[in-house]
Amino acid sequence: MERTDKIVATALQISRKDALALIKKGRISANGKIIKDAKTKLDENSAELFFDDKRIYYNKYVYIMMNKPKGVISASNSKDEKTVIDILPDDMKRKNLFPAGRLDKDTTGFLLITDDGELAHSILSPKNHIPKTYIAKLDKPFDENIIKEFEKGIEFKDEKCLPAKLETVDGDFKIAKVVIKQGMYHQVKRMFSHFKITVLELKRIKMGALCLDENLKEGECKYLAKEDISLLSQNQ
Repeated sequence: MERTDKIVATALQISRKDALALIKKGRISANGKIIKDAKTKLDENSAELFFDDKRIYYNKYVYIMMNKPKGVISASNSKDEKTVIDILPDDMKRKNLFPAGRLDKDTTGFLLITDDGELAHSILSPKNHIPKTYIAKLDKPFDENIIKEFEKGIEFKDEKCLPAKLETVDGDFKIAKVVIKQGMYHQVKRMFSHFKITVLELKRIKMGALCLDENLKEGECKYLAKEDISLLSQNQ
């Protein structure tokens, strides 16, 4: 059982304050009755909820696409540094949100923020081979031999990378598109460093089959729809 204002806020992806305003105006009904008290508790899984005449649905979990900026860490909280949760718009903040996976402090791009631990585990588990796609700007060009080494799987001292895909962007061998299917520490940077190439800038542009929304500026976020969430888990 949950309070009506919380259910409405989650279902409509609005703030609790805005949900309260809708309830006060008599625009929310449940099971055929107008809700007059925001504190009224409902069964979020079975209540038939309406906003005016439109049926709305409670989503147990939240899925947020963030275009992560530089200078913030991929963590839920930190005493010393600003986190991706800190920079979420207030209306999007709720308990138990966390970044699904990590981007380095100086790495930008697609970061999934959610409270769905099962989905996060699914897309991050190396066993599921969910691809993550990056654009890397390099200090020197790579060549065809390095492309082949990426395809074979680069070996570090203590671990080996799964085969990865490496290609140029618009024929420029100093701008690389990299697709990896695991999440080792600093993996993309270490893979290039193996060939004495330094990654100057790194941006994640895709998780699974879902691309970063090009309209999102760095630091901006948006909620994901159900069809978006299914794309996250596609192994392609």
